[in-house]
Amino acid sequence: MLVTLKLATSLDGRIATATGESKWITSEAARTKGHELRAAHDAILVGVETVLADDPALTVRVDGVEADRQPLRVILDSRLRTTSLAEAARLGSLILTTEEPRPIRRAQVERIEAGDDGRPTVSAVLAALEKRGIRSVLIEGGGEVAASFLKAGAVDRIEWFRAPILLGGEGRPGVAGLDLSALADAPRFDRVAVEALGPDLWERYQKVA
Repeated sequence: MLVTLKLATSLDGRIATATGESKWITSEAARTKGHELRAAHDAILVGVETVLADDPALTVRVDGVEADRQPLRVILDSRLRTTSLAEAARLGSLILTTEEPRPIRRAQVERIEAGDDGRPTVSAVLAALEKRGIRSVLIEGGGEVAASFLKAGAVDRIEWFRAPILLGGEGRPGVAGLDLSALADAPRFDRVAVEALGPDLWERYQKVA
């Protein structure tokens, strides 16, 4: 399965201010490209913190994409904090949890394997998607989800939209802690393209073979 990590951050890699404000860090041109990336993947994946903070619809809003051909919306929600009022639950989504499943609006809720941290394991997440015929997934947040997939070595590509602003150390990181003890352990990627999108930069990376 192709796993793409999409980041929309400040120059210093922050996805929100200390108070959680994040709309909009990047420009309309970058957001439009983000929707095109969604359209190119079978599924869009976020963590529950993103759902609680931003209540995203996780839909493709570009011309030519029909409502019934939207990518699968996937939420990682260890403790089933997604409410029936969440936009993604209202539209229909797949919620992967480590709790006993319960009905949440139009969402499918599936219990999968938990790791030592009590969260769904990356391997269990990918297995749940593969059995549904998903061949590509776009990870859109948050920092903990990004870090878990990077630590597992599961990210094949990074699509990084970087806005020309600085949010400082108090801002929320696009990638949470990786628990690295040596530079040699850091996930490594080759930059394959850089393009200006309005005031922003769109940087593209692929995993070092």
